[in-house]
Parts: sequence; structure tokens; C-alpha cells
Amino acid sequence: MKNFVFAFLIIIFSVNQLSAQGIGEIAPEKPLEVFPTNAWGMDIMIGDAGFGLGTFFRKQLDVKWTASADMSFSEAKDEREFQYYDPYQGIFYTAFKKNRIFQIPFNFGAQYRLFENILTDNLRPYLNAAVGPTILVTTPYELEFFNSFGKAQVKYAAGGYIGFGANFGLDKSSLVGINFRYYYTRILSGSVESIEGRAKKDIQGFFITLNLGLMY
Repeated sequence: MKNFVFAFLIIIFSVNQLSAQGIGEIAPEKPLEVFPTNAWGMDIMIGDAGFGLGTFFRKQLDVKWTASADMSFSEAKDEREFQYYDPYQGIFYTAFKKNRIFQIPFNFGAQYRLFENILTDNLRPYLNAAVGPTILVTTPYELEFFNSFGKAQVKYAAGGYIGFGANFGLDKSSLVGINFRYYYTRILSGSVESIEGRAKKDIQGFFITLNLGLMY
């Protein structure tokens, strides 16, 4: 009986303590990490047309929105291009290829952060989009790569990309992230030919972009 009374008193004391704290109160949210508002760095791009390199600048406007500017240099290809191996010469070649096409876009856009109150700050996903002018450079495929730039032709275009990505880690001096982007570019005047007889007015492609930079 004494044990029962003692246990009962413990329960009453515990209930009183919980009541004093407020049963069912929501614990206060942990404040978001505050990162430097500026970031500058490089993009390493891997796409269906090959590799590319770029640079970027970002300016955080608030918790959700970040303004961005970037430029890059990458190769573009016709979706019908296929490489073949010539066993007699020991080389790879692309049948009916007429020109190499390189694109240099200058894009201005924004990022919108997702799930900042759900996920921890070491994973910061976002949606992004950007638009801007693009320079297209074509060089004859029949010439050696570097020598072909002596016969280069330039076209001007407009376009942009949409994508999604994430930044990783809690380091407030360096930025590491990945971005998946779909690019679309429309030539303003004329067209380009990657494959003989297939003039194209637009260029499109998908890139996986690794972002490496500094925050300050």
C-alpha cells in the first residue's frame, strides 16, 4: 500500500510539472544558418553534348531568393550525331558532320530556395531559371580542332535555362553544389549546321553542373 501511495504521488508531481511547462506546446524552431550573401566561383558542366566550363556570381536577396549571373563555354551537337570507329585508321568520326558548334551564353536569373524549414541547412535545394544573350561559334569539322578557329563564324542568339539543384554543407567560406539544367537557345538570324543538310534555328541540351566557389 505504501508503494502504491508513493507511486501515485510521483505521478501527480510529474503531471504538475508538465502542466507548468504547457502540454502540447510546439518547441521553438531552430533559426536558419546565416550564410554570406555573395558567392563567386566556377561551373564544371557535363552534358549530352560533352563538357563545358563556366563562371558564376550570386547575390542572396533574402532567405528564399538569390539573384544570379553566369556565363559558360560548351559544345553543342545535333541530336542525330553518332560517333563511329574506323578500325583501319584507328580514329572515331561523326558521319556527315559539317561544323563544330560552341555556345557562350550570358545568363541572368534567380534561385528560389525550397524546404528551408524542413531540411537541415547542410542541404539547401532550390529551383532556378535564367535568360540572356548567347554567342554561337561554328568551326569546320574537316579541319584540325585549333586550326579550325581560323575559319570560325559567329551567330547571335537568345535563350536561357531552367533547372533545380542544391548547395551542400555548413562551411561559410566555400560553396559546393550541383545543378541540373535544361538549356534552350534560339538563333536570331540565320541558322547553323552541325550535320550536312540539317540547318537548325535552335539549340537545346541538358547539363549536370557542379558548382565550386567562395562565399563572402
